[in-house]
Amino acid sequence: MSAQDVAVPARPAYRDANVLRWLTAYTASVAGDVVFFLALSWAATRAGGPSQVGLVVAAGAVPRAVLMLGGGVVADRFGPRRVAVLSDGVRCVVILLAAAALALAPAHLWLLALVALIFGVVDAVFMPAVGALPPRITTADQLARVQGMRGLSIRLSNAVGPLVAGAVLVAGGAEGAFAVAGVLFAVSLATLLTVRVTPVAGPSQRDSARGELRDGLRYVRRHRLLAPLVVVIGLSEMCFSGPVATGLVLLADERGWGAVGMGWVASAFSVGATASALLLTVAPRVPRAGAAMAAALLVTAAGAVGLGQAPSLTVAVAFGALIGLTSGFATTLTGALVQTATDPRYLGRVTSVTTLCTLGLAPVLFPAVGITVELWGAATFFAGCGAICLLAAVLGLAVPALRRAELPEFKAA
Repeated sequence: MSAQDVAVPARPAYRDANVLRWLTAYTASVAGDVVFFLALSWAATRAGGPSQVGLVVAAGAVPRAVLMLGGGVVADRFGPRRVAVLSDGVRCVVILLAAAALALAPAHLWLLALVALIFGVVDAVFMPAVGALPPRITTADQLARVQGMRGLSIRLSNAVGPLVAGAVLVAGGAEGAFAVAGVLFAVSLATLLTVRVTPVAGPSQRDSARGELRDGLRYVRRHRLLAPLVVVIGLSEMCFSGPVATGLVLLADERGWGAVGMGWVASAFSVGATASALLLTVAPRVPRAGAAMAAALLVTAAGAVGLGQAPSLTVAVAFGALIGLTSGFATTLTGALVQTATDPRYLGRVTSVTTLCTLGLAPVLFPAVGITVELWGAATFFAGCGAICLLAAVLGLAVPALRRAELPEFKAA
């Protein structure tokens, strides 16, 4: 057994040192992302004004979406750990060089756009690779717990990252924030180097990159569980990956709750999502995972409609917590089901497909948010989100392979 191989003992993921090292690397990476994007937006605003921020951010978002599927091919061909380590290293170097450049000269939009472009390209490789690692570092019966831990990591990073970014931007400007992001990526890189993974036997002959991409898409399309599950993920995430946050701002403004009220509802959503992640981290098993996922989506759909119709801020906060709890529960279960059902040789490509569904479909709704709220009110927008989520739940119940899907039971040593 090589230094990178691991025989995973039968113990809960939250007590597995190897999983905790992966979680530390992932947390540092997500926190670095948060700090980087806030620093990038801040620097673009100072260099070109608010109208230029979207262009700079798009310079990174577009190549990430376009190249995401190719990133999955790279992860499967060369191994997710190797790809994650190399891409993390590139991100670290690029951001630290950007920090040095900003310290020596005023920020220029072309430099910020170039940094965003490189970051987006590398992110398209890093995200499928790091997402494909859990089945290589733990057993199938622990994947739901690992996804719960991943949810906790994201919530922690999204809570702490903006506070760190704000403090550093005040004290050291954009160059200081870029430097902090680079350090966080360095921590992620150093920790990833200590993570051990199980080997996976690959095909005896490699196809071209295009052939491997076609093979991966064909694998998803023909898989009786993954094909409908990917559609459910796309439908359930397209609203809750960003558009709902924008809709919440407009809802609070429409009802006169102000920024404080909007903050209370958003915080309730985060608390609910954190509670679901914590629950699935410690739960020994989720029986009838497919049916439980569909049930959670049904409640999420009802909660979205209820939020849009909330007569008071107190009721809106309650619905926000409910939506966070149930949507977080469904997201964790779908992630665990994907990683349990997927052949390890295809994990990078399958992860890239699900990530693209999450990141690629959500931006399509952003222009529709403002138009819908302006024409028909915030309640109509949230009713539409509820309808989309309801469609995902109905699909989960209608497809037998999804409705009957199970996660392996944990058996302690």
